[in-house]
Amino acid sequence: MSYPVFVLASASPTRKKILENAGITPMVRVSYFDEEAIQVSDPTSLVLTLAQCKARAVLPDITQELAGQNALILGCDSIMYLNGLIYGKPESEEVVIATWQKMRGNYCELYTGHCLIDTKTQRTVMRYGVTKVYFSDATDTEIISYADSGEPLCCAGCFTLEKLGGFLIEKIEGCHTNVLGLSLPILRQMLTELGYGIHFSTNGTTIK
Repeated sequence: MSYPVFVLASASPTRKKILENAGITPMVRVSYFDEEAIQVSDPTSLVLTLAQCKARAVLPDITQELAGQNALILGCDSIMYLNGLIYGKPESEEVVIATWQKMRGNYCELYTGHCLIDTKTQRTVMRYGVTKVYFSDATDTEIISYADSGEPLCCAGCFTLEKLGGFLIEKIEGCHTNVLGLSLPILRQMLTELGYGIHFSTNGTTIK
């Protein structure tokens, strides 16, 4: 029996690692979609639109590359929503510092949009997750040194949960993998809606 190829339309090593830790070895195809082309003020609409654009950007090449073999293409996008404003990846260390001065002692909502395309049926399913993240009352010294580490420059909202930034997070409410950029519970729901099941074994996870 031929099972679908799982394609991750993202350059994020964290999203790839989430899938690998869950037993799925994805085919990675970066979309190179220009996120600045989408200007939407609503966080839900923004992450869903960007996730769909990323998945659709790789669809033609995947269809040609796999020559008729079924594929499931996943696109994702994450933003931080803080005090009524949307934050993506910061442009500089100065932006990181200024943003963290607003974040400390506060909380944000981390939105991640998911779009899953089934090339066999041409069906598309979209979902988003929201997780509350509470930040510690970080000192100026901690904020400056964290910005200087370079880590927050690669992250939506200027922080990570699983690396250095974890020291500055008090707690979260909701799905923790959603904060990392790919919610496994949401992915399972999407697979179910498309008619797929998940089978676990010592050799990994099979989608069928």
